[in-house]
Amino acid sequence: MTLRIATWNINSVRFRLDIVERFLRNHAPDVLCLQETKVMDDAFPHPMFEALGYRHRLLNGQRMHHGVATLSRIPMIEERRYDWQDNGEARHIGARLAVGPGAGLLIENVYIPAGGDVPDTQINPKFAQKLAFLGRMTRWSESLRDASVIVGDFNVAPLECDVWSHKALIDVVSHTPIEVAALAALQQSHDWVDMGRHFIAAPERLFTWWSYRATDWRLSDRGRRLDHIWVSPELAPLANRFEVIEDARDWGKPSDHVPQLLTLDL
Repeated sequence: MTLRIATWNINSVRFRLDIVERFLRNHAPDVLCLQETKVMDDAFPHPMFEALGYRHRLLNGQRMHHGVATLSRIPMIEERRYDWQDNGEARHIGARLAVGPGAGLLIENVYIPAGGDVPDTQINPKFAQKLAFLGRMTRWSESLRDASVIVGDFNVAPLECDVWSHKALIDVVSHTPIEVAALAALQQSHDWVDMGRHFIAAPERLFTWWSYRATDWRLSDRGRRLDHIWVSPELAPLANRFEVIEDARDWGKPSDHVPQLLTLDL
């Protein structure tokens, strides 16, 4: 079977429900992983997803902040919840789909903290929390044995070509050497394969986020690749297509992130 998995930091699912619906109608992924949903579970906008066939929903919401949701047309037979900061923030859920290798494919949906403005753990607790979050995820990832896909807003642009200017951003949170090293350790812990760079080899342009501050985001094109889809090594040969839906940055009241889609032949 063919399985299409999408990920998107939507920056408030209720406020941007119209563009989520547009994306689902146009691209019809089997699974949609949303980050920064900014809604409690009891206020999640279920009817639209139900009407489009996403009858299996795993939510981890938070009022006005953070929040992740996995919406699926395929039954989910297991759910996992993680609080890597031990502070109650809703940032990571995992689901096992009733398809795929072994007991079923695991899909991990993650919203890694942005880390504040100053890349110094001594004066910026948010930056310290981000690095601790990545460190705990790395230790968890080392123990994974199942075929898995991990997606989400990782809030790190790892390669020099993953930002509009490496020189301008090397000391800016999301592209600093310490964050890049922490994300590399996470990737190495399970030999995760980065699908973005698997299909669009460096140094080819590949961005998923553009600031709201830009008057014309296309013209300035000051983007960063903050959003990622990684797969376990055994799944990489099954991947046959990867897409970034850049046009979504112009839809309605857009998110500052755009969706990505991965297609697997299971």
